[in-house]
Amino acid sequence: MPEGVTEQSTVIQTLWNGAWIAALATGVVVWALILWASAFHRKKKNSVDQLPPQVRYNLPIEILYTVVPVIMVAVFFFFTARDETAIMKVDGDAPVKVAVEGYQWSWRFTTDFQGQKAVTAGVPVDLSKQSLQTPQGPQLVLPVNTKIQFDLHSPDVIHSFWVPAFLFKQDVFPGNVHNKFEITTLNRTGVFFGRCAELCGVDHSRMLFSVKLVPQAEFAQYIKTQAGSAQ
Repeated sequence: MPEGVTEQSTVIQTLWNGAWIAALATGVVVWALILWASAFHRKKKNSVDQLPPQVRYNLPIEILYTVVPVIMVAVFFFFTARDETAIMKVDGDAPVKVAVEGYQWSWRFTTDFQGQKAVTAGVPVDLSKQSLQTPQGPQLVLPVNTKIQFDLHSPDVIHSFWVPAFLFKQDVFPGNVHNKFEITTLNRTGVFFGRCAELCGVDHSRMLFSVKLVPQAEFAQYIKTQAGSAQ
């Protein structure tokens, strides 16, 4: 799994780990029952050609078949709903607000910090120049150890804002729909790839961008410089 760079990513990682453990445990039980039935309930060579004992009208077993899956689904639902509520909670008090506009076929980021705004827009990237060392597309600069609010919108079709290091993605809807969420970045600087995760048209694969996490002082200077150059 990728190493998350937000507090919310740790919540998602825990949910994933729990789901994998539960799925593997269920798989082990099923595999054990299949092997046990194959080994000890095979038809004998000299046995009479007849059906084995049937359990379709065994009420306790049928109740077990129903209750156990319902309990498993309920447990998954509880933890998923709990973590989704925590991840999607928007307090509205984030010091940094980012308006994300996904359009065919790139991104526009408008970062608002202490009354100053920095706008970064891109064009469809040249995939032949894309590499891990030279990320293409617009770059969103954000501070570490900071709560950040995102406001997602699209002027044309549905896109999907995905930064794998965040460990989750959000759809970007057209019309009068703004999808909002908040993250709190960890103390981890670096450049992290992002992309559109919704098949949105012919140049969908060229909708690449990157997120650069920097120290707070460097971020404040970046906003000041970008806002000043835009005046």
